[in-house]
Amino acid sequence: MWFKNLRIFRLAPTWSCTVDTLEAALEKQAFQPSGSRDMQSLGWVAPREDSGLVYALDGQYLLSLRADKKLLPTTVINQFAKARAQDIEEQQGFKPGRKQMKEIKEQVTDELLPKAFSVYRDTRVWIDTRNHWLVIDAAAAAKSDEVLGMLAKAMDSFPISPLYVEESPAAAMTNWLISDEPPANFSIDQDTELRSTSESGAAVRYVRQSIEIDEVRKHVQAGKQCTRLALTWANRVSFVLTDGLDVKRVNPLDVLKEGQDSAAHNEAEQFDSDFTLMTGELSRLIAGLVEALGGERKQ
Repeated sequence: MWFKNLRIFRLAPTWSCTVDTLEAALEKQAFQPSGSRDMQSLGWVAPREDSGLVYALDGQYLLSLRADKKLLPTTVINQFAKARAQDIEEQQGFKPGRKQMKEIKEQVTDELLPKAFSVYRDTRVWIDTRNHWLVIDAAAAAKSDEVLGMLAKAMDSFPISPLYVEESPAAAMTNWLISDEPPANFSIDQDTELRSTSESGAAVRYVRQSIEIDEVRKHVQAGKQCTRLALTWANRVSFVLTDGLDVKRVNPLDVLKEGQDSAAHNEAEQFDSDFTLMTGELSRLIAGLVEALGGERKQ
Protein backbone atom coordinates (compact mmCIF):
# COMPACT_ATOMS: atom_id res chain seq x y z
CA MET A 1 0.00 0.00 0.00
CA TRP A 2 2.68 2.52 0.97
CA PHE A 3 4.03 4.65 -1.86
CA LYS A 4 7.74 4.03 -2.39
CA ASN A 5 8.39 7.33 -4.14
CA LEU A 6 6.74 10.74 -3.93
CA ARG A 7 6.68 13.14 -6.85
CA ILE A 8 4.76 16.04 -5.32
CA PHE A 9 2.61 18.54 -7.20
CA ARG A 10 0.42 21.41 -6.05
CA LEU A 11 -3.24 21.57 -7.01
CA ALA A 12 -4.78 25.04 -7.24
CA PRO A 13 -6.65 25.98 -4.02
CA THR A 14 -9.79 26.58 -6.07
CA TRP A 15 -9.74 23.10 -7.62
CA SER A 16 -12.44 20.75 -6.49
CA CYS A 17 -13.82 17.60 -8.02
CA THR A 18 -16.36 15.12 -6.73
CA VAL A 19 -15.70 11.41 -6.88
CA ASP A 20 -18.48 10.93 -9.44
CA THR A 21 -17.13 13.68 -11.70
CA LEU A 22 -13.60 12.32 -11.57
CA GLU A 23 -14.84 8.76 -12.10
CA ALA A 24 -16.76 9.81 -15.20
CA ALA A 25 -13.74 11.65 -16.60
CA LEU A 26 -11.41 8.70 -16.08
CA GLU A 27 -13.93 6.26 -17.52
CA LYS A 28 -13.29 7.78 -20.95
CA GLN A 29 -9.71 6.54 -20.62
CA ALA A 30 -10.36 3.20 -18.92
CA PHE A 31 -7.62 0.72 -19.65
CA GLN A 32 -7.93 -1.51 -22.69
CA PRO A 33 -5.26 -4.14 -23.42
CA SER A 34 -3.07 -3.20 -26.35
CA GLY A 35 -4.16 -4.60 -29.69
CA SER A 36 -2.05 -6.93 -31.78
CA ARG A 37 -0.65 -3.96 -33.74
CA ASP A 38 -0.15 -1.60 -30.78
CA MET A 39 3.20 -1.14 -29.04
CA GLN A 40 1.69 0.30 -25.87
CA SER A 41 -1.63 0.99 -24.20
CA LEU A 42 -2.36 3.42 -21.36
CA GLY A 43 -5.50 3.59 -19.25
CA TRP A 44 -7.00 3.82 -15.78
CA VAL A 45 -7.75 0.75 -13.70
CA ALA A 46 -9.40 0.23 -10.31
CA PRO A 47 -6.82 0.81 -7.55
CA ARG A 48 -8.61 -1.83 -5.51
CA GLU A 49 -10.28 -4.90 -6.93
CA ASP A 50 -13.79 -4.03 -5.75
CA SER A 51 -13.58 -0.25 -6.26
CA GLY A 52 -14.30 2.02 -9.18
CA LEU A 53 -11.57 3.94 -10.96
CA VAL A 54 -11.46 6.32 -7.99
CA TYR A 55 -11.01 4.91 -4.52
CA ALA A 56 -12.06 7.63 -2.07
CA LEU A 57 -11.90 7.83 1.70
CA ASP A 58 -12.24 10.97 3.85
CA GLY A 59 -11.27 13.37 1.09
CA GLN A 60 -8.34 11.28 -0.11
CA TYR A 61 -8.47 9.81 -3.64
CA LEU A 62 -6.41 6.93 -4.98
CA LEU A 63 -6.04 6.32 -8.73
CA SER A 64 -4.01 3.83 -10.76
CA LEU A 65 -2.72 4.24 -14.32
CA ARG A 66 -1.80 1.05 -16.16
CA ALA A 67 0.74 0.92 -18.98
CA ASP A 68 0.73 -2.22 -21.11
CA LYS A 69 3.84 -2.45 -23.29
CA LYS A 70 4.96 -5.00 -25.86
CA LEU A 71 8.40 -6.51 -25.41
CA LEU A 72 10.03 -6.26 -28.82
CA PRO A 73 13.76 -5.53 -28.51
CA THR A 74 15.46 -3.53 -31.25
CA THR A 75 18.04 -6.31 -31.62
CA VAL A 76 15.28 -8.74 -32.61
CA ILE A 77 13.83 -6.32 -35.16
CA ASN A 78 17.29 -5.69 -36.63
CA GLN A 79 17.99 -9.42 -36.85
CA PHE A 80 14.82 -10.14 -38.81
CA ALA A 81 15.26 -7.00 -40.93
CA LYS A 82 18.80 -8.03 -41.84
CA ALA A 83 17.62 -11.45 -43.00
CA ARG A 84 14.79 -9.87 -44.99
CA ALA A 85 17.22 -7.38 -46.57
CA GLN A 86 19.51 -10.22 -47.70
CA ASP A 87 16.58 -11.95 -49.42
CA ILE A 88 15.62 -8.72 -51.17
CA GLU A 89 19.24 -8.13 -52.24
CA GLU A 90 19.33 -11.55 -53.92
CA GLN A 91 16.09 -10.78 -55.74
CA GLN A 92 16.91 -7.25 -56.95
CA GLY A 93 20.68 -7.64 -57.32
CA PHE A 94 21.74 -4.78 -55.04
CA LYS A 95 21.53 -3.87 -51.33
CA PRO A 96 18.46 -2.02 -50.11
CA GLY A 97 19.04 1.70 -49.60
CA ARG A 98 18.38 3.67 -46.44
CA LYS A 99 14.75 4.41 -47.29
CA GLN A 100 14.05 0.80 -48.25
CA MET A 101 15.71 -0.48 -45.03
CA LYS A 102 13.45 1.80 -43.02
CA GLU A 103 10.42 0.32 -44.79
CA ILE A 104 11.73 -3.21 -44.16
CA LYS A 105 12.12 -2.53 -40.43
CA GLU A 106 8.61 -1.08 -40.23
CA GLN A 107 7.20 -4.12 -42.02
CA VAL A 108 9.12 -6.53 -39.76
CA THR A 109 7.90 -4.65 -36.66
CA ASP A 110 4.27 -4.94 -37.81
CA GLU A 111 4.72 -8.67 -38.37
CA LEU A 112 6.39 -9.33 -35.02
CA LEU A 113 4.12 -7.23 -32.81
CA PRO A 114 1.25 -9.79 -32.64
CA LYS A 115 3.76 -12.38 -31.37
CA ALA A 116 5.40 -10.11 -28.77
CA PHE A 117 4.84 -10.60 -25.06
CA SER A 118 3.08 -7.88 -23.07
CA VAL A 119 4.09 -6.60 -19.64
CA TYR A 120 2.22 -4.05 -17.60
CA ARG A 121 2.97 -1.73 -14.72
CA ASP A 122 0.65 0.33 -12.57
CA THR A 123 1.49 3.84 -11.39
CA ARG A 124 -0.50 4.95 -8.38
CA VAL A 125 -1.71 8.49 -7.81
CA TRP A 126 -2.85 10.05 -4.54
CA ILE A 127 -4.97 13.21 -4.55
CA ASP A 128 -5.28 14.98 -1.21
CA THR A 129 -8.36 17.16 -1.68
CA ARG A 130 -7.99 18.69 1.79
CA ASN A 131 -4.45 19.97 1.41
CA HIS A 132 -4.51 20.16 -2.40
CA TRP A 133 -1.59 17.85 -3.10
CA LEU A 134 -1.22 15.45 -5.98
CA VAL A 135 1.41 12.79 -5.34
CA ILE A 136 2.61 10.21 -7.87
CA ASP A 137 4.36 7.01 -6.82
CA ALA A 138 7.06 7.12 -9.49
CA ALA A 139 10.84 7.20 -9.38
CA ALA A 140 11.24 8.49 -12.95
CA ALA A 141 9.91 11.75 -14.39
CA ALA A 142 8.69 9.95 -17.52
CA LYS A 143 6.17 7.93 -15.51
CA SER A 144 4.79 10.96 -13.70
CA ASP A 145 4.57 12.79 -17.04
CA GLU A 146 2.40 9.92 -18.34
CA VAL A 147 0.04 10.39 -15.40
CA LEU A 148 -0.17 14.17 -15.74
CA GLY A 149 -0.71 13.90 -19.48
CA MET A 150 -3.59 11.45 -19.05
CA LEU A 151 -5.21 13.58 -16.33
CA ALA A 152 -4.94 16.71 -18.49
CA LYS A 153 -6.69 14.88 -21.35
CA ALA A 154 -9.40 13.48 -19.08
CA MET A 155 -10.38 16.76 -17.41
CA ASP A 156 -11.24 20.10 -18.98
CA SER A 157 -9.64 21.99 -16.12
CA PHE A 158 -6.82 20.49 -14.12
CA PRO A 159 -4.73 23.35 -12.65
CA ILE A 160 -1.54 21.77 -11.34
CA SER A 161 2.02 22.95 -10.87
CA PRO A 162 5.28 21.61 -9.42
CA LEU A 163 5.96 22.20 -5.74
CA TYR A 164 8.19 25.26 -5.26
CA VAL A 165 9.92 26.03 -1.96
CA GLU A 166 11.84 29.08 -0.76
CA GLU A 167 15.14 27.31 -0.11
CA SER A 168 16.99 25.12 -2.58
CA PRO A 169 16.91 21.50 -1.35
CA ALA A 170 20.59 21.09 -2.26
CA ALA A 171 21.61 24.18 -0.27
CA ALA A 172 19.41 23.19 2.67
CA MET A 173 20.70 19.62 2.82
CA THR A 174 24.28 20.86 2.60
CA ASN A 175 23.69 23.25 5.50
CA TRP A 176 22.08 20.50 7.59
CA LEU A 177 25.16 18.36 7.10
CA ILE A 178 27.69 21.14 7.78
CA SER A 179 25.92 22.27 10.95
CA ASP A 180 24.91 18.76 11.98
CA GLU A 181 21.54 20.31 12.74
CA PRO A 182 18.66 18.83 10.76
CA PRO A 183 15.35 20.70 10.87
CA ALA A 184 12.91 20.09 13.71
CA ASN A 185 11.35 16.63 13.73
CA PHE A 186 13.91 15.26 11.24
CA SER A 187 17.06 13.22 11.76
CA ILE A 188 19.88 12.52 9.32
CA ASP A 189 20.52 8.90 8.33
CA GLN A 190 23.51 7.23 6.71
CA ASP A 191 23.07 7.56 2.93
CA THR A 192 24.48 10.75 1.40
CA GLU A 193 25.52 11.98 -2.03
CA LEU A 194 27.54 15.13 -2.70
CA ARG A 195 28.03 16.26 -6.28
CA SER A 196 30.17 18.94 -7.87
CA THR A 197 28.38 22.01 -9.22
CA SER A 198 30.92 22.22 -12.06
CA GLU A 199 30.60 20.57 -15.44
CA SER A 200 32.67 17.60 -14.27
CA GLY A 201 29.77 16.34 -12.19
CA ALA A 202 32.19 14.61 -9.82
CA ALA A 203 30.30 12.88 -7.00
CA VAL A 204 31.00 11.08 -3.77
CA ARG A 205 28.51 8.72 -2.14
CA TYR A 206 28.25 7.38 1.37
CA VAL A 207 26.12 4.24 1.57
CA ARG A 208 25.10 2.96 4.99
CA GLN A 209 27.83 5.11 6.42
CA SER A 210 27.65 8.39 8.29
CA ILE A 211 29.65 11.32 6.99
CA GLU A 212 31.76 13.41 9.37
CA ILE A 213 31.33 17.20 9.47
CA ASP A 214 34.98 17.77 8.54
CA GLU A 215 34.53 15.61 5.43
CA VAL A 216 31.42 17.55 4.45
CA ARG A 217 33.28 20.83 4.76
CA LYS A 218 36.14 19.59 2.58
CA HIS A 219 33.71 18.49 -0.13
CA VAL A 220 31.82 21.79 0.03
CA GLN A 221 35.08 23.73 -0.22
CA ALA A 222 35.86 21.64 -3.30
CA GLY A 223 32.62 22.88 -4.90
CA LYS A 224 30.20 20.07 -4.04
CA GLN A 225 26.63 20.22 -2.74
CA CYS A 226 24.46 17.56 -1.16
CA THR A 227 22.14 16.14 -3.83
CA ARG A 228 20.73 13.13 -1.95
CA LEU A 229 20.24 12.73 1.78
CA ALA A 230 18.64 9.96 3.81
CA LEU A 231 16.34 11.32 6.51
CA THR A 232 13.82 10.11 9.06
CA TRP A 233 10.76 12.13 9.95
CA ALA A 234 9.37 11.99 13.51
CA ASN A 235 10.85 8.52 14.02
CA ARG A 236 7.98 7.30 11.87
CA VAL A 237 8.98 7.41 8.19
CA SER A 238 12.41 7.14 6.57
CA PHE A 239 13.15 8.39 3.05
CA VAL A 240 15.76 9.92 0.74
CA LEU A 241 15.39 13.55 -0.31
CA THR A 242 16.89 14.67 -3.63
CA ASP A 243 17.97 18.08 -4.89
CA GLY A 244 14.99 17.97 -7.27
CA LEU A 245 12.61 17.78 -4.29
CA ASP A 246 11.74 14.16 -5.00
CA VAL A 247 11.17 11.83 -2.08
CA LYS A 248 12.47 8.31 -2.67
CA ARG A 249 12.73 5.02 -0.80
CA VAL A 250 9.83 5.84 1.51
CA ASN A 251 9.62 3.34 4.34
CA PRO A 252 7.22 3.32 7.32
CA LEU A 253 9.08 2.41 10.48
CA ASP A 254 8.16 -0.22 13.05
CA VAL A 255 6.32 2.25 15.26
CA LEU A 256 3.75 2.68 12.47
CA LYS A 257 3.54 -0.99 11.60
CA GLU A 258 2.88 -1.82 15.24
CA GLY A 259 0.16 0.80 15.37
CA GLN A 260 -1.75 -0.45 12.35
CA ASP A 261 -5.37 -1.44 12.87
CA SER A 262 -5.30 -5.06 13.98
CA ALA A 263 -9.09 -5.11 14.26
CA ALA A 264 -9.65 -5.25 10.49
CA HIS A 265 -11.89 -8.20 9.67
CA ASN A 266 -11.25 -8.47 5.94
CA GLU A 267 -9.08 -7.20 3.10
CA ALA A 268 -11.34 -4.21 2.41
CA GLU A 269 -11.14 -3.00 6.00
CA GLN A 270 -7.38 -3.55 6.03
CA PHE A 271 -7.03 -1.55 2.81
CA ASP A 272 -9.04 1.31 4.33
CA SER A 273 -6.89 1.24 7.46
CA ASP A 274 -3.61 1.17 5.51
CA PHE A 275 -4.70 3.97 3.18
CA THR A 276 -5.84 6.17 6.07
CA LEU A 277 -2.56 5.62 7.88
CA MET A 278 -0.43 6.29 4.81
CA THR A 279 -2.20 9.46 3.69
CA GLY A 280 -2.28 10.85 7.22
CA GLU A 281 1.42 10.30 7.83
CA LEU A 282 2.60 11.39 4.38
CA SER A 283 0.51 14.57 4.38
CA ARG A 284 2.17 15.58 7.66
CA LEU A 285 5.60 14.60 6.33
CA ILE A 286 5.11 16.78 3.23
CA ALA A 287 4.00 19.72 5.38
CA GLY A 288 7.05 19.28 7.62
CA LEU A 289 9.37 19.06 4.64
CA VAL A 290 7.97 22.22 3.05
CA GLU A 291 8.41 24.06 6.35
CA ALA A 292 11.99 22.78 6.67
CA LEU A 293 12.75 24.23 3.22
CA GLY A 294 11.56 27.72 4.10
CA GLY A 295 7.91 27.31 3.19
CA GLU A 296 6.13 27.18 -0.14
CA ARG A 297 7.12 29.71 -2.76
CA LYS A 298 4.22 31.10 -4.74
CA GLN A 299 4.62 31.44 -8.48
